[in-house]
Amino acid sequence: MSIMKLLKTQPPIPVTDPPETIRKRYTYWRVRIMGGMMLGYATFYIVRKNLSIAMPVLFKEFGFTKAEFGGILTIFSVVYGFSKFFSGMLADRANPRFFMAIGLIASAIANIFFGISGSLITFGLFWIINGYFQGMGWPPCARLLTFWYSPTELGTKWGIWNASHQIGGAGIMVLGAYLIEHYGWRHAFFVPAGIAVVVTVFLILLLRDTPESLGLPPIEEYRGDVSRGCVENSSASFKEILFEHVLKNKYVWIVSLANCFVYAVRIGMLDWAPTFLKEAKGSTLAGAGIKTAAFELAGIVGAIFAGWLSDTIFKGKRGPVNFLFMLASSICMVALWRVPAGHPYLDAFILFMAGFMIYGPQMLVGVAAADFATKEAAATATGMTGTFGYIGSAISGVGTGLIVDKFGWNGGFIFFVIMAVIGMVLFAFTWSHRSPLLEKCHANSSK
Repeated sequence: MSIMKLLKTQPPIPVTDPPETIRKRYTYWRVRIMGGMMLGYATFYIVRKNLSIAMPVLFKEFGFTKAEFGGILTIFSVVYGFSKFFSGMLADRANPRFFMAIGLIASAIANIFFGISGSLITFGLFWIINGYFQGMGWPPCARLLTFWYSPTELGTKWGIWNASHQIGGAGIMVLGAYLIEHYGWRHAFFVPAGIAVVVTVFLILLLRDTPESLGLPPIEEYRGDVSRGCVENSSASFKEILFEHVLKNKYVWIVSLANCFVYAVRIGMLDWAPTFLKEAKGSTLAGAGIKTAAFELAGIVGAIFAGWLSDTIFKGKRGPVNFLFMLASSICMVALWRVPAGHPYLDAFILFMAGFMIYGPQMLVGVAAADFATKEAAATATGMTGTFGYIGSAISGVGTGLIVDKFGWNGGFIFFVIMAVIGMVLFAFTWSHRSPLLEKCHANSSK
């Protein structure tokens, strides 16, 4: 069977089951799809963020400067970001089951080659290749989320899925530190690659395409949204949807640009927190890994809480939550910077709160983009936000390295605070906006 045949979307099957059977099957498949997506995307993280925990050792063993490795992080981020956008355009018309699996197995192979490398050029080459295939992880999840969960619950459900970021990120901080200290830094790439190979098999077993491809009704019909007029009635071609709902949509552009600054802070913390804690706070590598894991784990609660707030308190408006969470993130950056060395528990608490706050906007940007673009172009729209996000990550990678080399960690944290404030201001422009579909849903519900 060819790869192109595997990637083709599955055709709809007529609905023949009675309502009770449909309810049971939908419940089963929604849980299964969510579990598969979370397992898969968490694994993408363990073959991506393993570099963060290995960097202090690579600096020491090979004598690399922060600026040199910051350059690798920057190029990785640019490649990854653009891969997200182009993968998004493909994923809107592909079977997410195999699309995601191909990306994960390719990332595993790139990790193996990185682990046997020994020069800046080969490290950079294989990590950039990894960046391209990493871009195949998010878009199929965006497609699955918008087809299996309705707009009225999307913030909360997306927040639950978003926990995969933190599970994978925190897991590799702890696992990577253990592997490096006991077996050497190369095992922090070999072992995650082996895990990714196994998980690839589970992705193929667990995931499916749309509900209609399993003989189930569309999610809007199952959730009763059709009766309230909360349904998309677009018969436009993908080209029309791309240009009208994505490229000409100012709100998609605003949240995409804001995501640039969200990621500058978020990825800056993930990539540089272990090094900062070790150099400026006197932490051990294991201690730094555990504290950075706290940043990730807090994001699980923060993202779900932000999604719930936007769905319930703000009735689908993502802007107010994004604004408030970015304001709190900037305060956390100042606190982490100004607390003197010798307070490890306070450092861990501040990182916990920083993770809680920054992962709210990180998650809601994708939800907002999917809201604005319709589910038919959700992967493309969220891919676009990802492109801008990793432009921010690229700026953070080389920018933080250069700034810290020249001005120390004081300069690095001033940079992080400025990034957080700019993101906050941009989100203010979306304060009162939500998707036209949700406007119609709430208007009909109030009648």
